[in-house]
Amino acid sequence: MEPFSPPEPGFPAEKSLSVAQKKTRVLVGVTGSVAALKLPLLIAELLKLPALEVKVVTTERAKHFYDAQEIPVTLYSDEDEWQLWKGRSDPVLHIELRRWADLMLVAPLDANTLAKLANGICDNLLTCVIRAWDLSKPLLFCPAMNTAMWEHPITAQQVDKLKGFGYTEIPCVVKKLVCGDEGRGAMAEVWTIVESVKKILEERDLPTES
Repeated sequence: MEPFSPPEPGFPAEKSLSVAQKKTRVLVGVTGSVAALKLPLLIAELLKLPALEVKVVTTERAKHFYDAQEIPVTLYSDEDEWQLWKGRSDPVLHIELRRWADLMLVAPLDANTLAKLANGICDNLLTCVIRAWDLSKPLLFCPAMNTAMWEHPITAQQVDKLKGFGYTEIPCVVKKLVCGDEGRGAMAEVWTIVESVKKILEERDLPTES
């Protein structure tokens, strides 16, 4: 993976650029749900919004579901966190990423990572970024899990906890799941997710057009 590049010395001058020139930085988190299969499509659709710059943070289990060669943007994983930091003066990747991003999108958010976030656990790069997240910036999450897991009463409690932090839920949908079960728990459609991102950016007056 390419190393994280700190902002150029002239970075603060970007604030003087017009909205039309400034790009909005979106950090996409992907976790170990089978819905991670849709990551290449999701990234492709986000990149159709011309004012977006996108990076991806993946969990190790999510890698099982997509081909990294199909992801045309920088992809970070746990290994990058530890390779980047060698000594006290080195940048800490999860802090650099939370500073870099204007918006974070977690799609899909599996049951395991949902539980971690609701309880403040941060044992990988993705959960560390979210634990350190600037709550003045939008964070959107897209739950995805088996219907039986979705219907467990603890799931609603954990989703409500994330919403209580100020995060925005993009609700899961009813469909036939890969396991063969049919019911609620599937990740929202990619077009729904992209439209939700665009709406949040427009509400925040962040650029979505070139």
